[in-house]
Amino acid sequence: MLTQLEQFRNDLYIWFPHRADALMELLDALSSNLTARSVVELSLNPCFRRQYGSVHDGIENLFSPPHGLTCLPERPQWKEQEALLHLLVSFLPTPQRPFRLLGTDVTPAARPFARTLEDRTVVYQPNPVKGVKPITLGHQYSILAVLPEKTAPGEPPWVLPLLVERVASEDTKLAVGLAQIARLFDAKTSPFHQEFCVHVVDSEYSALTYQGGVASRPNLVTIARLPGNRTVYQSPPPPPEGTTRPRGHPTWFGGAMSLTAPDTWEPPNEVATTSFRTKKGHHYTVHLKGWHDRLRRGKHQLPMHQCPFTLVRAEVVDDEGHPVFTRPMWLTAIGERRRELSLVDIWEAYRQRYDLEHFFRFGTQRLLMDAYQTPDTSHEEQWWTFVQLASWQLWLSRDVAEKLPRPWERYLPRYQTTQEELSSETSNVAASVPSPSDVQRDMARIIRQCGTPAQSPKPRGKSPGRSTGQKPGKRTRHPVVKKSKQGS
Repeated sequence: MLTQLEQFRNDLYIWFPHRADALMELLDALSSNLTARSVVELSLNPCFRRQYGSVHDGIENLFSPPHGLTCLPERPQWKEQEALLHLLVSFLPTPQRPFRLLGTDVTPAARPFARTLEDRTVVYQPNPVKGVKPITLGHQYSILAVLPEKTAPGEPPWVLPLLVERVASEDTKLAVGLAQIARLFDAKTSPFHQEFCVHVVDSEYSALTYQGGVASRPNLVTIARLPGNRTVYQSPPPPPEGTTRPRGHPTWFGGAMSLTAPDTWEPPNEVATTSFRTKKGHHYTVHLKGWHDRLRRGKHQLPMHQCPFTLVRAEVVDDEGHPVFTRPMWLTAIGERRRELSLVDIWEAYRQRYDLEHFFRFGTQRLLMDAYQTPDTSHEEQWWTFVQLASWQLWLSRDVAEKLPRPWERYLPRYQTTQEELSSETSNVAASVPSPSDVQRDMARIIRQCGTPAQSPKPRGKSPGRSTGQKPGKRTRHPVVKKSKQGS
Protein backbone atom coordinates (compact mmCIF):
# COMPACT_ATOMS: atom_id res chain seq x y z
CA MET A 1 0.00 0.00 0.00
CA LEU A 2 1.00 3.63 -0.42
CA THR A 3 1.22 4.10 3.36
CA GLN A 4 3.74 1.25 3.64
CA LEU A 5 5.75 2.68 0.75
CA GLU A 6 5.85 6.12 2.38
CA GLN A 7 6.95 4.55 5.66
CA PHE A 8 9.75 2.68 3.89
CA ARG A 9 10.94 5.83 2.16
CA ASN A 10 10.94 7.83 5.39
CA ASP A 11 12.76 5.10 7.32
CA LEU A 12 15.29 4.73 4.53
CA TYR A 13 15.87 8.48 4.40
CA ILE A 14 16.60 8.45 8.13
CA TRP A 15 18.89 5.45 7.77
CA PHE A 16 21.07 7.06 5.09
CA PRO A 17 24.09 8.06 7.19
CA HIS A 18 25.44 10.67 4.75
CA ARG A 19 24.24 12.52 1.64
CA ALA A 20 20.65 11.47 2.36
CA ASP A 21 19.06 13.97 -0.05
CA ALA A 22 21.23 12.98 -3.00
CA LEU A 23 20.84 9.26 -2.27
CA MET A 24 17.07 9.51 -1.97
CA GLU A 25 16.72 11.26 -5.30
CA LEU A 26 19.19 8.83 -6.89
CA LEU A 27 17.08 5.95 -5.60
CA ASP A 28 13.97 7.46 -7.19
CA ALA A 29 15.82 8.03 -10.45
CA LEU A 30 16.99 4.40 -10.52
CA SER A 31 13.57 3.02 -9.59
CA SER A 32 11.87 4.98 -12.38
CA ASN A 33 14.63 4.62 -14.96
CA LEU A 34 13.49 3.82 -18.49
CA THR A 35 16.23 5.25 -20.70
CA ALA A 36 19.57 5.50 -18.84
CA ARG A 37 22.16 2.91 -19.79
CA SER A 38 24.87 4.13 -17.42
CA VAL A 39 24.78 5.26 -13.82
CA VAL A 40 25.78 8.86 -14.52
CA GLU A 41 22.86 9.19 -16.96
CA LEU A 42 20.53 8.87 -13.96
CA SER A 43 21.35 12.53 -13.26
CA LEU A 44 19.18 13.40 -16.31
CA ASN A 45 16.13 11.78 -14.70
CA PRO A 46 13.45 14.33 -13.61
CA CYS A 47 13.48 12.76 -10.11
CA PHE A 48 17.13 13.77 -9.68
CA ARG A 49 17.29 17.53 -9.16
CA ARG A 50 21.02 17.74 -8.52
CA GLN A 51 24.11 17.82 -10.71
CA TYR A 52 25.77 14.72 -12.04
CA GLY A 53 28.60 15.02 -9.50
CA SER A 54 26.16 14.17 -6.71
CA VAL A 55 25.63 10.72 -8.20
CA HIS A 56 29.16 9.56 -7.46
CA ASP A 57 29.31 11.57 -4.24
CA GLY A 58 26.24 9.83 -2.84
CA ILE A 59 27.45 6.33 -3.76
CA GLU A 60 30.89 7.04 -2.33
CA ASN A 61 29.48 8.12 1.04
CA LEU A 62 26.80 5.45 1.42
CA PHE A 63 28.64 3.77 4.31
CA SER A 64 31.54 6.15 4.98
CA PRO A 65 31.56 9.79 6.14
CA PRO A 66 32.33 12.50 3.58
CA HIS A 67 35.91 13.62 3.20
CA GLY A 68 36.92 16.38 5.57
CA LEU A 69 34.13 15.76 8.10
CA THR A 70 36.22 14.14 10.81
CA CYS A 71 33.91 15.40 13.55
CA LEU A 72 31.28 12.83 12.57
CA PRO A 73 31.41 9.69 14.69
CA GLU A 74 32.70 6.94 12.44
CA ARG A 75 30.66 3.80 12.69
CA PRO A 76 31.86 0.48 11.27
CA GLN A 77 30.28 -0.52 8.00
CA TRP A 78 28.90 -3.76 9.40
CA LYS A 79 26.83 -1.80 11.91
CA GLU A 80 25.30 0.22 9.10
CA GLN A 81 24.52 -2.98 7.22
CA GLU A 82 22.98 -4.55 10.32
CA ALA A 83 20.74 -1.50 10.72
CA LEU A 84 19.78 -1.75 7.05
CA LEU A 85 18.95 -5.45 7.46
CA HIS A 86 16.72 -4.61 10.42
CA LEU A 87 14.96 -1.96 8.33
CA LEU A 88 14.31 -4.34 5.43
CA VAL A 89 13.14 -7.23 7.58
CA SER A 90 10.46 -5.05 9.15
CA PHE A 91 8.74 -4.75 5.75
CA LEU A 92 8.69 -8.48 4.95
CA PRO A 93 5.23 -9.95 4.31
CA THR A 94 3.75 -12.55 6.63
CA PRO A 95 3.88 -15.88 4.77
CA GLN A 96 0.73 -17.94 4.38
CA ARG A 97 2.68 -21.17 4.13
CA PRO A 98 4.31 -22.54 7.30
CA PHE A 99 7.82 -21.41 6.33
CA ARG A 100 9.78 -18.54 4.81
CA LEU A 101 11.58 -19.27 1.57
CA LEU A 102 15.15 -18.05 1.10
CA GLY A 103 17.49 -18.39 -1.85
CA THR A 104 21.22 -17.92 -2.41
CA ASP A 105 23.12 -17.64 -5.67
CA VAL A 106 25.98 -15.72 -7.27
CA THR A 107 26.04 -13.50 -10.34
CA PRO A 108 29.01 -11.97 -12.18
CA ALA A 109 29.96 -8.33 -12.55
CA ALA A 110 31.92 -8.34 -15.78
CA ARG A 111 34.82 -5.84 -15.83
CA PRO A 112 37.19 -7.26 -18.46
CA PHE A 113 38.81 -3.90 -19.31
CA ALA A 114 39.06 -2.38 -15.80
CA ARG A 115 42.79 -2.83 -15.37
CA THR A 116 42.90 -0.46 -12.37
CA LEU A 117 40.20 -2.37 -10.46
CA GLU A 118 41.51 -4.52 -7.64
CA ASP A 119 40.89 -8.21 -7.04
CA ARG A 120 39.57 -9.11 -10.49
CA THR A 121 39.49 -12.80 -11.24
CA VAL A 122 38.04 -15.26 -13.71
CA VAL A 123 34.32 -15.68 -13.04
CA TYR A 124 31.56 -17.65 -14.68
CA GLN A 125 29.32 -15.87 -17.19
CA PRO A 126 26.91 -17.65 -19.56
CA ASN A 127 27.81 -17.34 -23.22
CA PRO A 128 25.33 -18.23 -25.99
CA VAL A 129 28.09 -18.81 -28.55
CA LYS A 130 28.76 -22.51 -28.93
CA GLY A 131 32.33 -23.58 -28.23
CA VAL A 132 33.26 -20.44 -26.26
CA LYS A 133 34.12 -20.84 -22.60
CA PRO A 134 31.48 -19.24 -20.34
CA ILE A 135 33.93 -17.07 -18.42
CA THR A 136 34.85 -13.41 -18.09
CA LEU A 137 37.06 -11.17 -15.96
CA GLY A 138 35.55 -9.24 -13.09
CA HIS A 139 33.93 -9.74 -9.73
CA GLN A 140 31.28 -12.09 -8.40
CA TYR A 141 28.52 -11.22 -5.93
CA SER A 142 26.63 -13.54 -3.63
CA ILE A 143 23.01 -12.58 -2.90
CA LEU A 144 20.85 -14.00 -0.12
CA ALA A 145 17.22 -13.11 -0.79
CA VAL A 146 13.68 -13.80 0.34
CA LEU A 147 11.43 -15.38 -2.27
CA PRO A 148 7.91 -14.10 -1.50
CA GLU A 149 5.02 -16.48 -1.66
CA LYS A 150 3.01 -16.50 -4.87
CA THR A 151 -0.76 -16.29 -4.73
CA ALA A 152 -1.34 -17.98 -8.10
CA PRO A 153 0.62 -19.97 -10.71
CA GLY A 154 2.26 -17.79 -13.31
CA GLU A 155 2.63 -14.79 -11.00
CA PRO A 156 5.61 -12.57 -11.93
CA PRO A 157 8.84 -13.38 -10.10
CA TRP A 158 9.62 -11.03 -7.22
CA VAL A 159 12.84 -11.28 -5.20
CA LEU A 160 13.73 -9.34 -2.05
CA PRO A 161 17.53 -9.32 -1.52
CA LEU A 162 18.60 -9.14 2.11
CA LEU A 163 22.39 -9.47 1.93
CA VAL A 164 24.66 -8.63 -0.99
CA GLU A 165 28.36 -9.40 -0.68
CA ARG A 166 31.25 -9.59 -3.10
CA VAL A 167 33.10 -12.90 -3.34
CA ALA A 168 36.75 -11.98 -2.89
CA SER A 169 39.46 -13.84 -4.77
CA GLU A 170 40.68 -15.57 -1.60
CA ASP A 171 37.15 -16.80 -0.79
CA THR A 172 34.72 -19.15 -2.46
CA LYS A 173 31.03 -18.61 -3.05
CA LEU A 174 30.29 -21.47 -0.67
CA ALA A 175 32.20 -19.78 2.16
CA VAL A 176 30.52 -16.44 1.47
CA GLY A 177 27.11 -18.13 1.32
CA LEU A 178 27.71 -19.77 4.71
CA ALA A 179 28.81 -16.44 6.16
CA GLN A 180 25.63 -14.78 4.88
CA ILE A 181 23.48 -17.48 6.46
CA ALA A 182 25.33 -16.99 9.74
CA ARG A 183 24.86 -13.21 9.60
CA LEU A 184 21.17 -13.56 8.89
CA PHE A 185 20.36 -16.16 11.53
CA ASP A 186 22.72 -14.82 14.22
CA ALA A 187 21.64 -11.18 13.95
CA LYS A 188 19.86 -10.03 17.09
CA THR A 189 17.43 -7.92 15.08
CA SER A 190 16.56 -10.72 12.67
CA PRO A 191 13.52 -12.95 13.31
CA PHE A 192 14.76 -15.74 11.06
CA HIS A 193 16.42 -17.77 13.81
CA GLN A 194 13.02 -18.14 15.49
CA GLU A 195 11.01 -18.99 12.35
CA PHE A 196 10.92 -22.08 10.18
CA CYS A 197 12.90 -21.24 7.02
CA VAL A 198 13.57 -23.18 3.83
CA HIS A 199 16.69 -22.35 1.86
CA VAL A 200 17.00 -23.33 -1.84
CA VAL A 201 20.33 -23.47 -3.70
CA ASP A 202 21.68 -24.93 -6.92
CA SER A 203 23.83 -28.01 -7.41
CA GLU A 204 27.16 -26.37 -6.59
CA TYR A 205 25.93 -25.76 -3.05
CA SER A 206 25.41 -29.50 -2.58
CA ALA A 207 29.10 -29.75 -1.67
CA LEU A 208 29.82 -31.27 1.73
CA THR A 209 31.44 -28.08 3.02
CA TYR A 210 28.20 -26.18 2.53
CA GLN A 211 25.75 -28.91 3.48
CA GLY A 212 27.62 -29.63 6.69
CA GLY A 213 27.64 -25.95 7.61
CA VAL A 214 23.88 -25.39 7.27
CA ALA A 215 22.71 -28.73 8.70
CA SER A 216 23.24 -27.59 12.29
CA ARG A 217 20.73 -24.73 12.05
CA PRO A 218 17.70 -25.91 14.07
CA ASN A 219 15.02 -23.98 12.12
CA LEU A 220 16.59 -24.17 8.67
CA VAL A 221 16.02 -26.76 5.96
CA THR A 222 18.25 -26.49 2.89
CA ILE A 223 17.07 -27.89 -0.44
CA ALA A 224 19.82 -28.44 -3.00
CA ARG A 225 20.04 -30.17 -6.32
CA LEU A 226 22.25 -33.25 -6.18
CA PRO A 227 24.26 -34.32 -9.25
CA GLY A 228 22.95 -37.55 -10.72
CA ASN A 229 26.24 -39.47 -10.39
CA ARG A 230 26.43 -39.47 -6.59
CA THR A 231 26.13 -42.37 -4.15
CA VAL A 232 24.17 -42.07 -0.92
CA TYR A 233 23.74 -44.52 1.93
CA GLN A 234 21.02 -45.82 4.16
CA SER A 235 21.06 -45.20 7.89
CA PRO A 236 22.70 -48.08 9.79
CA PRO A 237 20.24 -50.58 11.24
CA PRO A 238 19.80 -50.37 15.02
CA PRO A 239 21.40 -53.15 17.07
CA PRO A 240 19.07 -55.94 18.20
CA GLU A 241 17.50 -55.46 21.60
CA GLY A 242 19.39 -57.01 24.46
CA THR A 243 22.71 -57.07 22.62
CA THR A 244 25.78 -54.98 23.21
CA ARG A 245 27.59 -53.07 20.52
CA PRO A 246 30.47 -55.11 19.10
CA ARG A 247 33.99 -53.89 19.49
CA GLY A 248 35.63 -51.80 16.84
CA HIS A 249 34.58 -48.77 14.86
CA PRO A 250 30.82 -48.10 15.04
CA THR A 251 28.75 -48.64 11.90
CA TRP A 252 27.90 -45.26 10.41
CA PHE A 253 26.41 -46.22 7.05
CA GLY A 254 24.01 -48.81 5.72
CA GLY A 255 23.61 -50.09 2.19
CA ALA A 256 24.80 -47.97 -0.75
CA MET A 257 22.35 -46.38 -3.19
CA SER A 258 23.94 -45.29 -6.45
CA LEU A 259 21.83 -42.76 -8.31
CA THR A 260 23.01 -44.19 -11.63
CA ALA A 261 22.14 -47.81 -10.75
CA PRO A 262 18.38 -48.36 -10.23
CA ASP A 263 18.99 -51.94 -9.04
CA THR A 264 20.54 -50.49 -5.83
CA TRP A 265 17.43 -48.50 -4.99
CA GLU A 266 15.12 -49.75 -2.29
CA PRO A 267 11.38 -48.94 -2.41
CA PRO A 268 10.77 -45.25 -1.65
CA ASN A 269 9.37 -44.22 1.72
CA GLU A 270 6.99 -41.72 0.13
CA VAL A 271 5.47 -41.15 -3.31
CA ALA A 272 3.60 -38.11 -4.60
CA THR A 273 2.40 -36.59 -7.86
CA THR A 274 1.85 -32.97 -8.85
CA SER A 275 1.46 -31.00 -12.05
CA PHE A 276 2.15 -27.57 -13.50
CA ARG A 277 1.45 -25.60 -16.65
CA THR A 278 4.09 -23.58 -18.50
CA LYS A 279 3.59 -20.09 -19.92
CA LYS A 280 3.19 -21.64 -23.37
CA GLY A 281 0.26 -23.72 -22.15
CA HIS A 282 2.01 -27.11 -21.89
CA HIS A 283 0.73 -29.31 -19.08
CA TYR A 284 3.31 -31.49 -17.34
CA THR A 285 3.05 -34.06 -14.56
CA VAL A 286 5.77 -34.55 -11.95
CA HIS A 287 6.29 -37.95 -10.30
CA LEU A 288 8.08 -37.64 -6.96
CA LYS A 289 9.75 -40.39 -4.95
CA GLY A 290 11.30 -39.78 -1.54
CA TRP A 291 13.75 -41.71 0.62
CA HIS A 292 14.14 -40.56 4.23
CA ASP A 293 17.26 -40.50 6.39
CA ARG A 294 19.85 -40.88 3.64
CA LEU A 295 23.53 -40.19 4.38
CA ARG A 296 26.65 -39.10 2.49
CA ARG A 297 30.23 -39.86 3.30
CA GLY A 298 32.00 -36.88 4.82
CA LYS A 299 35.50 -35.99 5.91
CA HIS A 300 37.40 -35.91 9.17
CA GLN A 301 36.26 -32.33 9.85
CA LEU A 302 32.79 -32.97 8.38
CA PRO A 303 31.08 -35.95 10.05
CA MET A 304 28.23 -36.18 7.55
CA HIS A 305 26.95 -39.39 9.15
CA GLN A 306 25.40 -37.05 11.73
CA CYS A 307 23.49 -35.12 9.02
CA PRO A 308 20.71 -37.25 7.53
CA PHE A 309 18.63 -35.84 4.70
CA THR A 310 15.62 -36.63 2.54
CA LEU A 311 16.40 -37.68 -1.03
CA VAL A 312 13.81 -36.80 -3.69
CA ARG A 313 13.68 -38.01 -7.29
CA ALA A 314 11.58 -35.83 -9.61
CA GLU A 315 10.65 -36.99 -13.11
CA VAL A 316 8.65 -34.69 -15.41
CA VAL A 317 6.44 -36.30 -18.08
CA ASP A 318 4.04 -34.89 -20.66
CA ASP A 319 0.40 -35.80 -21.27
CA GLU A 320 1.43 -38.95 -23.14
CA GLY A 321 3.70 -40.13 -20.34
CA HIS A 322 6.99 -39.45 -22.15
CA PRO A 323 9.85 -37.93 -20.12
CA VAL A 324 10.33 -34.24 -20.84
CA PHE A 325 14.00 -34.24 -19.82
CA THR A 326 16.69 -36.81 -20.51
CA ARG A 327 17.56 -37.31 -16.85
CA PRO A 328 15.46 -36.92 -13.70
CA MET A 329 16.22 -34.32 -11.04
CA TRP A 330 17.59 -35.35 -7.65
CA LEU A 331 17.00 -33.07 -4.66
CA THR A 332 18.18 -33.23 -1.06
CA ALA A 333 16.44 -31.65 1.93
CA ILE A 334 18.76 -31.43 4.94
CA GLY A 335 17.88 -30.05 8.36
CA GLU A 336 16.26 -31.11 11.61
CA ARG A 337 12.75 -30.08 10.47
CA ARG A 338 12.91 -31.65 7.02
CA ARG A 339 10.07 -34.08 7.83
CA GLU A 340 7.69 -31.12 8.09
CA LEU A 341 7.98 -30.69 4.31
CA SER A 342 6.13 -32.96 1.92
CA LEU A 343 7.64 -34.03 -1.37
CA VAL A 344 5.44 -31.52 -3.18
CA ASP A 345 6.63 -28.75 -0.84
CA ILE A 346 10.25 -29.62 -1.62
CA TRP A 347 9.58 -29.63 -5.37
CA GLU A 348 7.60 -26.37 -5.37
CA ALA A 349 10.18 -24.62 -3.18
CA TYR A 350 13.02 -25.60 -5.49
CA ARG A 351 11.07 -24.51 -8.57
CA GLN A 352 10.82 -21.01 -7.13
CA ARG A 353 14.62 -20.84 -6.91
CA TYR A 354 14.66 -19.86 -10.60
CA ASP A 355 13.16 -16.49 -9.64
CA LEU A 356 16.70 -15.53 -8.68
CA GLU A 357 17.74 -15.89 -12.31
CA HIS A 358 14.93 -13.54 -13.36
CA PHE A 359 16.06 -11.07 -10.71
CA PHE A 360 19.65 -11.11 -12.00
CA ARG A 361 18.44 -10.50 -15.53
CA PHE A 362 16.13 -7.67 -14.49
CA GLY A 363 18.79 -6.12 -12.26
CA THR A 364 21.35 -6.17 -15.06
CA GLN A 365 19.06 -4.85 -17.79
CA ARG A 366 16.82 -2.41 -15.88
CA LEU A 367 18.51 -1.52 -12.58
CA LEU A 368 22.05 -1.08 -13.99
CA MET A 369 23.36 -3.63 -11.50
CA ASP A 370 26.73 -4.10 -13.18
CA ALA A 371 26.88 -0.74 -15.00
CA TYR A 372 28.81 1.30 -12.42
CA GLN A 373 32.23 1.77 -14.04
CA THR A 374 34.43 2.66 -11.09
CA PRO A 375 38.05 1.77 -10.32
CA ASP A 376 37.26 1.56 -6.58
CA THR A 377 36.11 -1.83 -5.31
CA SER A 378 34.33 -0.42 -2.25
CA HIS A 379 32.30 1.97 -4.43
CA GLU A 380 31.21 -0.91 -6.62
CA GLU A 381 30.10 -2.91 -3.58
CA GLN A 382 28.10 0.05 -2.29
CA TRP A 383 26.39 0.45 -5.65
CA TRP A 384 25.23 -3.17 -5.51
CA THR A 385 23.74 -2.48 -2.08
CA PHE A 386 22.02 0.56 -3.55
CA VAL A 387 20.46 -1.57 -6.31
CA GLN A 388 19.16 -3.82 -3.54
CA LEU A 389 17.23 -0.86 -2.10
CA ALA A 390 15.73 -0.02 -5.49
CA SER A 391 14.35 -3.54 -5.86
CA TRP A 392 12.70 -3.24 -2.45
CA GLN A 393 11.11 0.08 -3.37
CA LEU A 394 9.67 -1.42 -6.56
CA TRP A 395 8.23 -4.35 -4.64
CA LEU A 396 6.56 -2.09 -2.04
CA SER A 397 5.01 -0.10 -4.92
CA ARG A 398 3.45 -3.05 -6.71
CA ASP A 399 -0.01 -2.66 -5.11
CA VAL A 400 -0.45 0.93 -6.31
CA ALA A 401 1.21 0.55 -9.73
CA GLU A 402 -0.79 0.62 -12.94
CA LYS A 403 0.09 -1.46 -15.96
CA LEU A 404 1.23 0.67 -18.89
CA PRO A 405 1.65 -1.69 -21.84
CA ARG A 406 3.29 -0.43 -24.97
CA PRO A 407 1.26 -0.56 -28.22
CA TRP A 408 2.74 -3.89 -29.27
CA GLU A 409 2.21 -5.39 -25.82
CA ARG A 410 -1.48 -4.68 -25.23
CA TYR A 411 -2.50 -8.01 -26.81
CA LEU A 412 -0.40 -10.12 -24.43
CA PRO A 413 -2.43 -12.31 -22.06
CA ARG A 414 -1.15 -10.59 -18.89
CA TYR A 415 -2.53 -7.25 -20.14
CA GLN A 416 -5.95 -8.61 -21.14
CA THR A 417 -7.51 -8.70 -17.65
CA THR A 418 -10.43 -6.27 -17.38
CA GLN A 419 -11.88 -4.69 -14.29
CA GLU A 420 -14.91 -7.02 -14.49
CA GLU A 421 -12.63 -10.05 -14.51
CA LEU A 422 -10.67 -8.72 -11.56
CA SER A 423 -13.84 -8.34 -9.48
CA SER A 424 -15.18 -11.80 -10.38
CA GLU A 425 -14.43 -14.94 -8.41
CA THR A 426 -12.80 -16.61 -11.43
CA SER A 427 -10.38 -13.78 -12.09
CA ASN A 428 -6.84 -14.47 -13.19
CA VAL A 429 -4.91 -13.44 -10.09
CA ALA A 430 -1.53 -13.90 -11.78
CA ALA A 431 -2.47 -11.49 -14.57
CA SER A 432 -3.52 -8.83 -12.06
CA VAL A 433 -0.12 -8.76 -10.32
CA PRO A 434 2.30 -6.32 -12.00
CA SER A 435 5.80 -7.43 -12.83
CA PRO A 436 8.93 -5.50 -11.76
CA SER A 437 9.09 -3.95 -15.24
CA ASP A 438 5.46 -2.80 -15.00
CA VAL A 439 6.10 -1.11 -11.66
CA GLN A 440 9.23 0.60 -12.95
CA ARG A 441 7.28 2.13 -15.85
CA ASP A 442 4.76 3.67 -13.44
CA MET A 443 7.24 4.53 -10.68
CA ALA A 444 7.60 8.21 -11.66
CA ARG A 445 3.88 8.78 -11.12
CA ILE A 446 3.96 6.94 -7.78
CA ILE A 447 6.85 9.09 -6.55
CA ARG A 448 5.03 12.27 -7.52
CA GLN A 449 1.95 11.03 -5.69
CA CYS A 450 3.64 10.11 -2.40
CA GLY A 451 6.30 12.86 -2.48
CA THR A 452 9.92 12.70 -1.43
CA PRO A 453 11.51 13.38 1.96
CA ALA A 454 14.63 14.79 0.24
CA GLN A 455 15.25 18.51 0.57
CA SER A 456 15.59 20.74 -2.48
CA PRO A 457 19.16 21.33 -3.64
CA LYS A 458 20.84 24.52 -2.57
CA PRO A 459 23.57 26.26 -4.61
CA ARG A 460 26.92 25.98 -2.88
CA GLY A 461 29.01 28.06 -5.24
CA LYS A 462 31.82 26.86 -7.43
CA SER A 463 34.31 24.33 -6.21
CA PRO A 464 37.91 25.61 -5.92
CA GLY A 465 39.12 22.59 -7.86
CA ARG A 466 42.70 21.44 -7.89
CA SER A 467 45.43 23.68 -6.64
CA THR A 468 47.88 25.17 -9.10
CA GLY A 469 50.49 22.67 -10.18
CA GLN A 470 48.71 19.66 -8.68
CA LYS A 471 49.01 16.60 -10.89
CA PRO A 472 47.29 13.41 -9.83
CA GLY A 473 49.39 10.34 -10.42
CA LYS A 474 48.42 7.44 -12.60
CA ARG A 475 46.22 4.81 -11.09
CA THR A 476 47.88 1.55 -10.16
CA ARG A 477 47.15 -1.29 -12.55
CA HIS A 478 46.33 -4.56 -10.85
CA PRO A 479 46.91 -7.99 -12.40
CA VAL A 480 44.13 -10.54 -12.72
CA VAL A 481 44.11 -12.87 -9.70
CA LYS A 482 44.32 -16.47 -10.85
CA LYS A 483 42.95 -19.00 -8.42
CA SER A 484 44.43 -22.45 -8.02
CA LYS A 485 42.21 -25.50 -8.39
CA GLN A 486 42.32 -26.08 -4.61
CA GLY A 487 41.36 -22.48 -3.88
CA SER A 488 38.54 -22.39 -6.40
